[in-house]
Amino acid sequence: MNTKVTIAGVELKNPVMTASGTFGSGEEYSEFVDLSRLGAVVTKGVANVPWPGNPTPRITEVYGGMLNAIGLQNPGIDVFAKRDIPFLKKYDTKIVVNVCGKTTEDYLEVVERLADEPVDLLEINISCPNVKEGGIAFGQDPKAVEAITKAVKAKAKQPVIMKLSPNVTDITVMAKAAEAGGADALSLINTLTGMKIDINRRTFALANKTGGMSGPAVKPVAVRMVYQTAQAVKIPIIGMGGIATAEDALEFIMAGATAVSVGTANFFNPYATVQIAEGIENFMKQHGVEDIHELIGCVK
Repeated sequence: MNTKVTIAGVELKNPVMTASGTFGSGEEYSEFVDLSRLGAVVTKGVANVPWPGNPTPRITEVYGGMLNAIGLQNPGIDVFAKRDIPFLKKYDTKIVVNVCGKTTEDYLEVVERLADEPVDLLEINISCPNVKEGGIAFGQDPKAVEAITKAVKAKAKQPVIMKLSPNVTDITVMAKAAEAGGADALSLINTLTGMKIDINRRTFALANKTGGMSGPAVKPVAVRMVYQTAQAVKIPIIGMGGIATAEDALEFIMAGATAVSVGTANFFNPYATVQIAEGIENFMKQHGVEDIHELIGCVK
């Protein structure tokens, strides 16, 4: 039975990855999960310099998921390269580094630093606010999506995955812009913008007022966007958004995703990733599926 998938020439032993920002850089979950059993570990976002993140409170539970406004807190590329990459190299899994920035130059600095590091793929988080453009996210303007994709591709030594924001009118416009810019793959969806009011304190539950909503409640939106994107582009898609079970993952795969990322589920079930990988195998056995590719995009 074949569970291997290939994204931009990089072979994963199975289609299960972690979603950026929910798994640290792997070490935090290594007591629960044998990282070698995952297709890939996707790290928390890494910037050119350390970011302190947003003021607290910055996480709140909502019905069917959570809101976060962490603000991409991270130790910066220097600490990451010295500490986290060597740790991940101990495991037989692919390493995907999520890259964030406030300007195009920020992204390029990290991409250039990673050129000589033993990492397999880069995932570019274009839901970051572009400070030079008055704070609108890179991923909300198709011209900006194409431009940053082109700029990153010109410097990157590893294949480039562009991570798309769902906070747009038409996801396929952004997907096509990334493809036109030379993206090797796409990942979607990032979080949906949401808000929660604390009625007893009569104020916002998050210091940032708004946050990114993730968890089971966003899954139907994410599956729809993955399906639409799969119809619109020719490059591979990594699907994510509310995946908590193998059944959830299989919905994304059948909608057209080559691989899937598990995010919020890690918080309430630290074993989720391995259980999902095993569940996909069990489904294939039960239904006589010899090759995972029989399932990828099987729903037209």
